[in-house]
Amino acid sequence: MNLIQSVLMGIVQGLSEFLPVSSSAHLVFTSNFYKVFKNIPIEEQSTQEVFLDIMLHLGTLIAVLIFFRKDVWEICKALFTALKTRDFSEKNAKLGLYIIAGTVVTIALALPFNEIANHLVFHPALVGGLLIITGIVLFLSEYLSKKRENQSDKMNWKQAIIIGLAQGLAVLPGFSRSGWTIAAGLFTGLDRQTAARYSFLLSIPIILGASMVYPLVKIDIAEAISYNWIAIIAGTIVSGIVGYLCIKYFMKFISKFSLNIFGYYCVIMGIFTLVFFNIFK
Repeated sequence: MNLIQSVLMGIVQGLSEFLPVSSSAHLVFTSNFYKVFKNIPIEEQSTQEVFLDIMLHLGTLIAVLIFFRKDVWEICKALFTALKTRDFSEKNAKLGLYIIAGTVVTIALALPFNEIANHLVFHPALVGGLLIITGIVLFLSEYLSKKRENQSDKMNWKQAIIIGLAQGLAVLPGFSRSGWTIAAGLFTGLDRQTAARYSFLLSIPIILGASMVYPLVKIDIAEAISYNWIAIIAGTIVSGIVGYLCIKYFMKFISKFSLNIFGYYCVIMGIFTLVFFNIFK
């Protein structure tokens, strides 16, 4: 892994983590395109590459925390107060509980699929097929949301659990985390901005947990010393900067425009990668 590859993957991660196009799929595609052109077997993946993926997600996590810093602070403060008073009726306290519930559901569903997700890293053509499904889900969510007469900015337990399930399925590369969670929000009657905001806030515990747990469990310290840390740090910084800008402009975009453009992108990109990686196996 070199600096150019790391920075390129940082850009890809920053763009695709918050756009409904599957960051994990694009990291798989970028890494495997690079391997194809460098004549490196797709089946080979070093622990350094896996660690870079984690660090790139950490970069976008920092972007979310900075952009939604006021929301995160208000939610944490409301939860702390609610724990003392045992009154969770306040809006932000409820939202905090919904995020906790959604996270628990996500973990419960994601764990059984984790081994499959790890296997798919070496099968980019299959990931392309899952990306096509994501495109179809985006089309359906837009179609059904437009048929609804009323969309709400108020959440409930049912919505929190359904969106958590959607995030759990998105452990599979090709199933966009933001795409599936926003689509689930639209399916259940949330308005577009509320669905997007909740999707981004819900990502915080999961990315934070993965960023902390994986290095502790999987990374050998002696081996980590030999990593290209300049490339890893550069990629992480780039993913954070690009991710922040992406959140800023996507929140404006989704309040005015349809998700269908991302649906078309997912279908086209999915078909392209299916063809490409079936040719260059």
